[in-house]
This record gives sequence, C-alpha cells and structure tokens, in this order.
Amino acid sequence: MAPDVNRILVLAAALSALAALLHVAVIAGGPDWYRFFGAGERMARLAEARSVVPAVVTLGIALILAAWSVYAASAAGLLRPLPLTAAALVAITAVYVLRGLALVPVALMPALRTSFNLWSSAICLAIGLVHAVGLWQVWKRL
Repeated sequence: MAPDVNRILVLAAALSALAALLHVAVIAGGPDWYRFFGAGERMARLAEARSVVPAVVTLGIALILAAWSVYAASAAGLLRPLPLTAAALVAITAVYVLRGLALVPVALMPALRTSFNLWSSAICLAIGLVHAVGLWQVWKRL
C-alpha cells in the first residue's frame, strides 16, 4: 500500500463494502435471513410471499453502503478524488455515528432492547468512529 494511503479510511471502506455485501446476502438468503438480521417480520413475510419490496429496499441499502465504501476509498487515496468527497464523508460519518448513538435509548428502553438493535447500533457506532478518525486524519488534504 502506498505511503500516502490512509489505512483507517481503507478499513472504513472495507467495512461499508462488507455491510453492502451482507445486505445482498440477506436478499439471497431469503425470509429466514431477513428475520435473523432483524429486518422485521413484515419484511420476512413479504419475502415469503415473493414480493419484490424486501429485495428492492435491501438492494437500495446495499447500493448506498457500496457508494459510501467508494467515497471512503477515494478519501483514503485508493481511488481518484470524487466530487464533494469531504461533504460526503462528513455526512456518511454523521449517519453512522448518529445511528450508533441509538444505542443509548435502545439500552435504556426495554421495548427497544433487542439483540438486533443493540448489535446494529454498536456496529454502526464502531464504523462511524473509524470513519471519524480517518476523516480527521485526511481533512486538510480534502
């Protein structure tokens, strides 16, 4: 890896890419995977009924996560600079961190305290912090 490549943002890009691939795997895995990964009973039942809605929604999320991965890779120096990289990375980081901070109400409110909510919030917070550290490291060159 070139010395001017930011390894933290490479990790951030890899984590977003992994999340995107996981969403695609959920589509392929079908209703049981929608249930296991916490998409909710409604989405699982729609998938059982062969509705396209779960696949379209999940694919949309996967495409967003893939785009986030590309932006992190660009900011890391792996890809050519993309338009509005600084603004995009700030927004991406904010979304991950804010979603991760949902951990607080989830932990405090029994009605929200499910394994999925706890784990997904913790994972989003961790990915958001990785993005934040990488963004801080490259901010001056963006």
